Formats: sequence, structure tokens, C-alpha cells
Amino acid sequence: MRLSSEAVAEPSVAPAPPANPLGLDDADWLAVIGKHDPAWSRVAQTPCLKSTKLSALTGCDLHFKYENMQVTGAFKERGALAKLLSLTEAERAAGVIAASAGNHAQGLARHAELLGIRAVIVMPAHTPSVKVEETRRFGAEVILHGDGFDTASEEADRLIKEQGLTLVHPFDDPHVCAGQGTIAAEMLAQVPDIDTLVVPIGGGGLIAGMASVAKSLNPDIRIIGVQAALYPGMLNAVHGAARPCGGMTLAEGIAVCRPGRLTRQVVAELVDKIVMVEERDLERALSILLSTQKTLAEGAGAAGLAAILAHPTLFTGRKVGSVICGGNIDARLLSSILMRDLARQRRLARLRIALMDVPGQLTRVSAAIGEAGGNVIDVAYHKVFNDLPAKETHLDISVEATGPEHMDRIIGALRAEGLDVELANY
Repeated sequence: MRLSSEAVAEPSVAPAPPANPLGLDDADWLAVIGKHDPAWSRVAQTPCLKSTKLSALTGCDLHFKYENMQVTGAFKERGALAKLLSLTEAERAAGVIAASAGNHAQGLARHAELLGIRAVIVMPAHTPSVKVEETRRFGAEVILHGDGFDTASEEADRLIKEQGLTLVHPFDDPHVCAGQGTIAAEMLAQVPDIDTLVVPIGGGGLIAGMASVAKSLNPDIRIIGVQAALYPGMLNAVHGAARPCGGMTLAEGIAVCRPGRLTRQVVAELVDKIVMVEERDLERALSILLSTQKTLAEGAGAAGLAAILAHPTLFTGRKVGSVICGGNIDARLLSSILMRDLARQRRLARLRIALMDVPGQLTRVSAAIGEAGGNVIDVAYHKVFNDLPAKETHLDISVEATGPEHMDRIIGALRAEGLDVELANY
């Protein structure tokens, strides 16, 4: 794979794309991409809008596709519906099954119910109850089994053999990939002169589908894939690398070590470059989307912006389309991320101050902070668990400021009072 240094030609959007690398026959391919079945009316044609503020920040003409606005909060509905519409009458009568604890489960459950098809979802036993209940709310039969995805998949395989159910794979299926490719078709209809698409990669279904459609509409368009640095599964598969894969990532939606066989072939053929983003990049991007775009993204949904911020030379001067592929994130995790981002911006800091253990010391500290225009968030004394003399104590105080310079003024005001102050953020 390589990046071309030649100028990118303006694409001409054809009414329907030609043959594709996903292995579908022309009729199936065009039926999906053209969204010919009336059932596609239940999938939102989400907006693709320019961000003026983030275009200025990143140095590119940046447009976001808001797939977090789907009913289930993620793009997975598209691939699930495409697969369901491809089933024979016998397969519909028997029902479908998937092993999933995430967005795929809800997307499949929703559209199976709307089409009158039985859906069974096998989830690991420790799946958060909110995800279980949401999937049941869309009409699926949920089976909790095993400690992780592998054991849930084994149970799904057993039920396929036992009950004749049809597997709807979350990414390694040509119909699923084609369904996700409808995102690219919409984007290039909405903003025809996009010259670069930046797409998250987990198992590869989203990027395989989008690359297939986008390259068929405009062979010169660049496709940049994004992976969490902890999960370089597709990079390893395509380049024969052996980078370590695993760990706790904010982008759990793309935390895949073994991408699909079909998807890795399409990525190797059509994707121009794969880049990695660190956890801090993902946190920053998620926070920026919320504060600047007023848009809630999950970790995988923020991966495109994270790549643009972390690898600016790939995108400078380009017309870029990025997919906010989902917005399903735990509220407590979101709160933690936002507070951590404030700390990195030095708008929030925890200060440790050594004090004499006598009355009036807290008033002295709070007065100095208040006069400097700071805001006290919380206070904690440490009289026992420290190595100070018995008549001294530690005071940990969380302070809010408007930015780094203001925080420096607050610290300076405390030190001017003769107080021993140090940062205790980490």
C-alpha cells in the first residue's frame, strides 16, 4: 500500500457503482448500495457536515458523518440489515444468531424484529446489564454464556448446528461489508469532492465496505485506516507484522486482534495507509468532539479525529471525510475522560500543600486561591498517612482555572503567602 503524491482528481458520482471486491454478484451489490428494499427507510441517512472550527484546528477541510445518530447509536445497523435482506425464505423462518456484546447486537436485534425474523444474541456472562436490556428491548433472545467473546462464539456455533440458525457475522461477511459501504455512498453524494476518507478499523467490515464503494466511485480517493495502538490486528495481518495485541482501550468497538479473512484481503487491496493512535489521542479527540461539535462519540467513533490530530501531515490541505461510527459510551467513563482532559489542559489541578496543623490554615489557603480567581473543587487533609512531623499536615486541594497561565497565577499566589505548594496530579 502507498500514498500517492499526485493531485487528487475531483470524483464524479455515478448513479450506481460497478463490480466490487467483496465477491457479491452485481445484482446483490447494487441492491445493497442502491438501498432498493423499502426496509432501508428505517436506517437514517445521517448528515455529513463540515466542522469549521476543527478544519481550522487540523489544517484540512474536515467533514464528519454522524453515524452516532442512528437509532441504536452506531453504524452497525447497516450491515445487519443488508445481511438480513439477503436471506432466503427458509433462512428467515429459521432465524439468525450473532455473538456480540456491543453495537452489532443491537443493530441486528432491531432490524430482525422489524422484519419479523427471530434473532438470538449470545453475550458473555459479564456483559453490562444495560447492554443486555437494550438488546432485549429490540426483541432479541439474549443468551449469557462464557467469560468472553470466544466462548460466546462457541455457544453460537453450537446453536447454529442445533437449531439451523444463520450466523450474522459482525464484519467478515460480504453483505455486512456492503451494508457498511452505504456510508461511503452517502458521503460522496453529500460532499462529492472529498478526497480522503479516514475510517476506524476493528475487524475490518466498515473500512472494507467503505473502501469498496468509495474506490468504485472515485479510484483516486485516499482511504486511511485507523487502529488503536493496543489493537494493531489489521496492520499485523496485512503487513505480516507481529505487534503485541491486547489491553484495555477506550476504543473497545475496534479492539480486534484477528480481523476477517475477507476484510483483510480488501484492506490490502484498497486501503492506502493504516495509522495507529494512542489512548491519549483517543481521549483528546473524544473530548474535542464533545466540547467543539457538541457531539457524543464512543472511543471508536473518535478514532478518525484522533488520527487527524496525531498524524496531521497526512491530512493537511485535503478535503477529509471522517466517520463518527458510534456514540455508545458509559457515562462514568465519559465523566472520567472529560476530567482527565481538563487536567491535561491545566484547567484543573490537584495541589498538595504542607501546613502547620493549627486553626485558620484552610482559610488562609482558600483566601489566596479566591483572590487569584480560582475555584476550589474539593479538599482532603492527610494527618495520619504521611511522613511529616506530627504538628504538620498535608492538604490536597483540587483547583479549577481558566487555563495554564491562570493556574500558574494561582500557584504563585499561594507561594507568595509562604505556602509550600507542589502539583499532585499524577
